Amino acid sequence: MPRSKDEKPGRRKTRATKTARRWSAEVTRKSDALDLEESIFTARSPKKIALSLKHSAETSKRRKGTPLQSAMSMLNFYINRAGRNLSPGRKRLLERAKPELRKAFGREP
Repeated sequence: MPRSKDEKPGRRKTRATKTARRWSAEVTRKSDALDLEESIFTARSPKKIALSLKHSAETSKRRKGTPLQSAMSMLNFYINRAGRNLSPGRKRLLERAKPELRKAFGREP
Protein backbone atom coordinates (compact mmCIF):
# COMPACT_ATOMS: atom_id res chain seq x y z
CA MET A 1 0.00 0.00 0.00
CA PRO A 2 1.64 3.30 -1.01
CA ARG A 3 2.04 5.94 1.68
CA SER A 4 0.88 9.51 1.39
CA LYS A 5 3.32 12.37 1.93
CA ASP A 6 1.79 13.17 5.33
CA GLU A 7 2.12 9.65 6.66
CA LYS A 8 5.12 8.87 8.86
CA PRO A 9 7.46 6.06 7.76
CA GLY A 10 6.72 2.74 9.40
CA ARG A 11 3.12 3.63 10.18
CA ARG A 12 0.29 2.41 8.05
CA LYS A 13 -3.36 3.02 8.42
CA THR A 14 -5.22 -0.10 9.45
CA ARG A 15 -8.87 -0.88 9.51
CA ALA A 16 -10.01 -2.34 12.77
CA THR A 17 -13.44 -3.57 13.63
CA LYS A 18 -15.14 -2.20 16.72
CA THR A 19 -14.66 -5.50 18.52
CA ALA A 20 -10.95 -5.55 17.75
CA ARG A 21 -10.55 -2.03 19.08
CA ARG A 22 -12.54 -2.69 22.24
CA TRP A 23 -10.87 -5.89 23.44
CA SER A 24 -9.51 -4.18 26.57
CA ALA A 25 -13.01 -3.12 27.63
CA GLU A 26 -14.06 -6.76 27.44
CA VAL A 27 -11.03 -7.81 29.51
CA THR A 28 -11.93 -5.21 32.14
CA ARG A 29 -15.49 -6.55 32.32
CA LYS A 30 -14.79 -10.29 32.16
CA SER A 31 -11.27 -10.60 33.50
CA ASP A 32 -10.25 -13.52 35.69
CA ALA A 33 -8.36 -11.01 37.80
CA LEU A 34 -11.25 -9.26 39.59
CA ASP A 35 -14.98 -8.74 39.72
CA LEU A 36 -15.09 -4.96 39.38
CA GLU A 37 -17.75 -2.47 40.40
CA GLU A 38 -19.36 -1.09 37.27
CA SER A 39 -17.83 2.18 35.99
CA ILE A 40 -15.31 2.37 38.84
CA PHE A 41 -12.62 3.90 36.64
CA THR A 42 -14.86 6.90 35.93
CA ALA A 43 -15.15 7.83 39.64
CA ARG A 44 -13.99 11.34 40.56
CA SER A 45 -12.07 10.41 43.69
CA PRO A 46 -8.76 8.47 43.75
CA LYS A 47 -9.69 7.21 47.22
CA LYS A 48 -13.04 5.86 46.00
CA ILE A 49 -11.31 4.07 43.11
CA ALA A 50 -8.73 2.59 45.49
CA LEU A 51 -11.31 1.43 48.04
CA SER A 52 -13.48 -0.14 45.35
CA LEU A 53 -10.50 -1.99 43.85
CA LYS A 54 -9.51 -3.14 47.35
CA HIS A 55 -13.02 -4.45 48.01
CA SER A 56 -13.12 -6.19 44.62
CA ALA A 57 -9.71 -7.78 45.15
CA GLU A 58 -10.53 -9.02 48.62
CA THR A 59 -13.92 -10.51 47.70
CA SER A 60 -13.00 -11.92 44.29
CA LYS A 61 -12.46 -15.63 44.03
CA ARG A 62 -11.04 -15.23 40.52
CA ARG A 63 -7.74 -13.54 41.38
CA LYS A 64 -4.37 -15.24 41.18
CA GLY A 65 -2.01 -13.11 43.29
CA THR A 66 -2.47 -11.21 46.53
CA PRO A 67 -5.34 -8.73 46.72
CA LEU A 68 -2.91 -5.78 46.42
CA GLN A 69 -1.22 -7.29 43.37
CA SER A 70 -4.54 -7.93 41.67
CA ALA A 71 -5.95 -4.49 42.40
CA MET A 72 -2.78 -2.68 41.29
CA SER A 73 -2.55 -4.86 38.21
CA MET A 74 -6.10 -3.99 37.13
CA LEU A 75 -5.49 -0.28 37.72
CA ASN A 76 -2.29 -0.36 35.66
CA PHE A 77 -3.99 -2.41 32.96
CA TYR A 78 -6.74 0.19 32.65
CA ILE A 79 -4.27 3.11 32.53
CA ASN A 80 -2.07 1.40 29.95
CA ARG A 81 -4.89 0.20 27.73
CA ALA A 82 -6.70 3.54 27.72
CA GLY A 83 -3.49 5.08 26.36
CA ARG A 84 -3.96 8.19 24.27
CA ASN A 85 -7.72 8.13 24.80
CA LEU A 86 -7.24 9.07 28.45
CA SER A 87 -7.23 12.81 29.12
CA PRO A 88 -4.23 14.16 31.07
CA GLY A 89 -6.48 15.06 34.01
CA ARG A 90 -8.08 11.62 34.09
CA LYS A 91 -4.67 9.94 33.92
CA ARG A 92 -3.41 12.07 36.83
CA LEU A 93 -6.46 11.10 38.87
CA LEU A 94 -5.92 7.39 38.15
CA GLU A 95 -2.20 7.70 38.95
CA ARG A 96 -3.15 9.29 42.30
CA ALA A 97 -5.24 6.20 43.01
CA LYS A 98 -2.06 4.07 43.19
CA PRO A 99 -0.71 5.53 46.46
CA GLU A 100 -4.28 5.51 47.84
CA LEU A 101 -4.48 1.81 46.99
CA ARG A 102 -1.19 1.11 48.78
CA LYS A 103 -2.44 3.11 51.78
CA ALA A 104 -5.73 1.17 51.79
CA PHE A 105 -3.75 -2.07 52.04
CA GLY A 106 -1.48 -0.65 54.79
CA ARG A 107 1.57 -0.54 52.50
CA GLU A 108 2.48 3.13 52.80
CA PRO A 109 6.09 3.86 51.84
